[in-house]
Amino acid sequence: MYFLLVTFGASAVGSLSTINYKEPWYSLLNKPAFNPPDWVFGPVWTTLYLMMTIAIWLFWHSNNRDKNTVYIYLIHLVFNTTWSVVFFVLHNMLLALFVLILLIGLIINLILRFKRVNVVSSYLMIPYLLWCSFALFLNINLIIIN
Repeated sequence: MYFLLVTFGASAVGSLSTINYKEPWYSLLNKPAFNPPDWVFGPVWTTLYLMMTIAIWLFWHSNNRDKNTVYIYLIHLVFNTTWSVVFFVLHNMLLALFVLILLIGLIINLILRFKRVNVVSSYLMIPYLLWCSFALFLNINLIIIN
């Protein structure tokens, strides 16, 4: 239950930042042709947060778990939320890019740490890594065309 609350708490902060500060700024940006429609983001992120929650829960209930990995998970949630604040509240795409690069590094670190203890946990993080990698590509393109 704790992991669910913490993970979806981070999601709530990111969502509120996006909802309250996205417009009209985001609508006025030039976007690449591969930019998903707005309605895609909610279901994708909800699914990813659920998968992240299951991953950390399975890890925690495994033999050989370690608290440092849980701390890295919590730190990664801070960076996850920070991206939304930096991008949508501060409208700083370049700083958001750096936050996203750090976030991706933390996700890779978590995948490797999870794999040593619970391989299912590591697999559950792969779609998240792929989505954040796509977000990185999108973020770079938004910087270039704006």
